[in-house]
Amino acid sequence: MNNFNAKELELVIFDMDGLMFDTERVSYLSFTEAVKFNGYDLDEETFRKTLGANLKKVEKIYRERFGENFPFEAVIQKKFSCAADYIQEKGVPIKEGLYELLDFLCEHKIKKAVATSSNREVTLTLLKMAGIDHKFEYVLCGDEIKKSKPDPGIFLRVAEKLNCHADRCIVLEDSEIGILAAHRAGMRAIMIPDMVKANEETKKIIFKEMKNLLEVKQYFNE
Repeated sequence: MNNFNAKELELVIFDMDGLMFDTERVSYLSFTEAVKFNGYDLDEETFRKTLGANLKKVEKIYRERFGENFPFEAVIQKKFSCAADYIQEKGVPIKEGLYELLDFLCEHKIKKAVATSSNREVTLTLLKMAGIDHKFEYVLCGDEIKKSKPDPGIFLRVAEKLNCHADRCIVLEDSEIGILAAHRAGMRAIMIPDMVKANEETKKIIFKEMKNLLEVKQYFNE
């Protein structure tokens, strides 16, 4: 899948947390506080397993780690509260190059979509706070799909909705399971690592690895 002409590009699909916004660190801090508030201790290894997963899969991972009696609903409510307080106080942490890349894609009339494991309420709030909610032709969220990444369904549904061919789509992801989902969808994936760097297996299936979204813009511009 390494032979690709950028002129053939029809659609760029953006992950959200850790890709557009530096919210994975906010999520880690919020989950850590919420889990501790409910009498447990969250280790970073367990949290890393949840990166890119929707809420149902996150619940499964936490129950496997802490047991079936783990108060997930109470934890998630506390987590949302902590994260909201942080963002309300400090604003949405924007990743480098996001605005520049979106402006470039708009200028060149390339379709843009969001495919995130976060729920719709959180997603739309963050997009609006960042001032980019009007930039995307379609937004698909984790609470609107049956299977979480690495299942390819979320990406295939976006492409179908926007009438784009999978082999003419590029997915921008920061997580390994997001990269795997894009690969299974038959799409090229550019990885911009956040909290987790690409392992050897992931490196075999990514189209390119870049430091930030500015590099992505430069690549498309070339």
